Amino acid sequence: MSIDLFVNGTLMRGLALHHNLDGADFIGEFHTAPVYRLCSIDDDHPGMFEVEIGGVSVTGEVYRMSDELCARVESGEPPLLYRGPVKLSDGGVVDGILIPRAAAEGRYKDISAFGDWRAYIAALRRN
Repeated sequence: MSIDLFVNGTLMRGLALHHNLDGADFIGEFHTAPVYRLCSIDDDHPGMFEVEIGGVSVTGEVYRMSDELCARVESGEPPLLYRGPVKLSDGGVVDGILIPRAAAEGRYKDISAFGDWRAYIAALRRN
């Protein structure tokens, strides 16, 4: 069986943990429905969680992979992050890497205005 996984941080092409996706098929760049908030986990990883009000669309990539590869990818994620459903702007739903809202709010910097981990990292480098 295969899994389509939405990634929006260091697993994306050209970023630090992309090698963890070796063996996965790149499906394309996607955006989520505008129902998420994005935070920076110590400027090392993003965290994304769903909200009812005040959400943004988050940029990411979708990869198709085996169950085994997905388990390996999950094991390389920070402890708070987990795999769960992600709503895409085209109406589809795929698995994605999420953070529990209760663990993120008030603890990590909200970077939702960027809607994109790469844009946030680029802004950090400019400062």
